[in-house]
Amino acid sequence: MKKGSVLVSFISCFIIGLAAMTTSAYALTLKQGAQSEHVLDLQQRLGALGIFKAGITGYYGSKTNEAVKMFQSQSGLPSTGVADDATLSELNKAVEPDSTVLEQMAKMIHSEARGESFLGQVAVGAVILNRVQSDKFPDSITEVIFQPGQFTSIRDGQFNLTPSPMAFEAAKAALNGSDPTDGALYYYNPEIATSSWSKKRPIKIRIDRHVFTQ
Repeated sequence: MKKGSVLVSFISCFIIGLAAMTTSAYALTLKQGAQSEHVLDLQQRLGALGIFKAGITGYYGSKTNEAVKMFQSQSGLPSTGVADDATLSELNKAVEPDSTVLEQMAKMIHSEARGESFLGQVAVGAVILNRVQSDKFPDSITEVIFQPGQFTSIRDGQFNLTPSPMAFEAAKAALNGSDPTDGALYYYNPEIATSSWSKKRPIKIRIDRHVFTQ
């Protein structure tokens, strides 16, 4: 991206951020097709109420749509399936937030990519989400993270390290749609990787110490 475009993007984000500070805490509308940290929070709250029973993905699919409709019906709201201000306000009053899945993502990012740049950490988060959307892997963030034999940090216990604030921000960036890998499903560090299978996969991009592949 050209420097001028980056500057314009930064200024736009800054202005949007200032505007957001003057609006309601619930000035947000979520609907089918969206992917963000807010969708993840929505799914976890609906799950805590026993309404959403699928895996947490951060993606607003048909199951999330149906769960929102059910909550709206129970709350005396129009059953549109769109989580508008009124719906989110009622939901936030009904149940306390649960940041478990966000924390799991942050712990995975920290354990796998601490010391990497912010972009490199976002890339690891993006791989997790790309796997959730792939037919080759489980259908929820938690299941992807803990799928046996997939991540070194789960096997050696580094996953249990306390994640940094940057890791949380990287997780949120990935959930909000940032994917520096352009859809990668795998990554490895060529300096320490021993799997010939990993090294034979088509390379999509190199970021810091990691090679991301399809």
